[in-house]
Amino acid sequence: MTSAKHRRPVRIGNASGFYGDRIAAFREMVDGGPVDVITGDYLAELTMLILWKARKKDPDAGYAKTFLTQMQQVLVDCVDKNIKIVVNAGGLNPAGLAAQVRKLAAELGVDVAVAHVEGDDIHPHLADLQAQGHRLRHLDKGIDLAAVDVDPVSANVYLGGWGIAAALAGGADIVICPRVTDASLVVGASAWWHGWKRHDFDALAGSVLAGHIIECGPQATGGNYSQIHEVIDRRYPGFPIAEVAHDGSFVITKHPGTGGLVSVGTVTAQVLYEVDHPQYLNPDVVAHFDTAVVEQEDATRVRVSNVKGSPPPTTLKVAMNYVGGFRNTMTMVLTGLDIEEKANWATDELFEILGGRDAFDDVDIQLLRFDSSDPATTAQSTAHLRVTVKDRDRNKVDRAFSGAVMELALGGYAGFHTTTPPSSATEFGVYWPALVPATEVDHVVVHDDGSRETIPHTPGVPDARSTDSTTVSSPPASNPGPTTRRPLGAVAAARSGDKGGKANVGVWTDTEDRWAWLWGHLTVEKFAELVPEAAGLRVRRHEFPNLRALNFVIDGFLGDGVASSTRPDAQAKGLGEYLRARYTPVPDALVNP
Repeated sequence: MTSAKHRRPVRIGNASGFYGDRIAAFREMVDGGPVDVITGDYLAELTMLILWKARKKDPDAGYAKTFLTQMQQVLVDCVDKNIKIVVNAGGLNPAGLAAQVRKLAAELGVDVAVAHVEGDDIHPHLADLQAQGHRLRHLDKGIDLAAVDVDPVSANVYLGGWGIAAALAGGADIVICPRVTDASLVVGASAWWHGWKRHDFDALAGSVLAGHIIECGPQATGGNYSQIHEVIDRRYPGFPIAEVAHDGSFVITKHPGTGGLVSVGTVTAQVLYEVDHPQYLNPDVVAHFDTAVVEQEDATRVRVSNVKGSPPPTTLKVAMNYVGGFRNTMTMVLTGLDIEEKANWATDELFEILGGRDAFDDVDIQLLRFDSSDPATTAQSTAHLRVTVKDRDRNKVDRAFSGAVMELALGGYAGFHTTTPPSSATEFGVYWPALVPATEVDHVVVHDDGSRETIPHTPGVPDARSTDSTTVSSPPASNPGPTTRRPLGAVAAARSGDKGGKANVGVWTDTEDRWAWLWGHLTVEKFAELVPEAAGLRVRRHEFPNLRALNFVIDGFLGDGVASSTRPDAQAKGLGEYLRARYTPVPDALVNP
């Protein structure tokens, strides 16, 4: 029998990047070519709150129902082709989803072994944990949970991949996971396939990066990619496949005949997506993303190697959500001349009707300027005044608020109209990230026969988490020459996203000369100048020299997370493209080499 060390790479295709992603992706992954494992990522911080709301209405809910739709379409073929399935679609009820999959399999007449993972849900134990002295301190704000008057509705620890590996080793064909880390789906499948040990940190780190790259589906294959001119095939991108070798190196590719692009750029973009420090912490290993070497192997294959790993931290991250209250937003349209004066009048008049801004827990007012001088069309003469109010009392922000906005229709500024009719209040959640000792969490696999296996945690290193900026030993040599004010995007690509209340923007370039200039030019101070909305917030810069990349992290840019953010772009998806559009002195030689 061939030893695990010399087994061929495992082909892992990811067919879901979020709850609501392309339903047909599973079918396309099964039909498009050979794969050994199909993974699916359905969870995010916001998704856990959505699933909690669903379970409030139906105690048997709490999982991603779209996964069952996909299994209806492909389960028979997956069994015929011996394709394993590993997903985190279990959400808040992995046992319930596992039972539904078994029921579906019986209806389809196929025999599958379904295991699920438990232990992430520590909500029932929060009071005991705090009584034992665990402070559940907010990772970004440094506030103890006990110091605020809130009652979390969900609390889920990010588990690692060894439970998945144990489930597969126990004969599972399908592994239903709750809140494991996004990368754990690939880590567990790779560790099972290759027979890795707990201390194979470099191999594990490589699989973490592979999982991170493919977790968001076609974002790694040309989707959401700033270098749009490079994407020649504009058909819907093929979902990504990671071919993970025994040493943790891997190739990113996609099925033949599918749209999109697999390039050093598309892979680099996803490496930088939603990251903070280059030391990327997972429950099984700390993966040092800045050690990765990314190379084009052929037209549709990118090889990633040299990823270094070190022991994990002794703590696990826990994502909590609590109900922050109720919110409502109305957007008034301002047209033509005197936009700012109209906005000021509308604001003053509105809050005179409502009894002042202090009548609400929180008020957010944004004037969004789309107007231009001598507009050619009506649309080009308009701006939006977006007013959001929040309060623990629903009545204050319900129709009492949106109705007050409509009172300005005949007694306010000229041209008044709104983008929507009067709206009703909605409940919003607040995200609270914290740490708990790994020893306080029971990571359990429930095998198909009902037997339970407790998964030990890998011995870790105390406080392996680092938030300091990184440096290189010396700045790259740069002799830029004459400059002209141009968009930063003339010489740099970007990808941005959210991490709780933080936003991150990864910026990279493609030649050594451009990297030398970017390294010296795009300082924290220059970034803050180009992104004025970051004023007053902590901005950190991390360096990825192997990728010719910088990563900027803005603390608090999204407030208390996506569910409560009042920004029009609540997940900072467009922040990178905004940065690329900003003008700055760019060396002429770098634009026209």
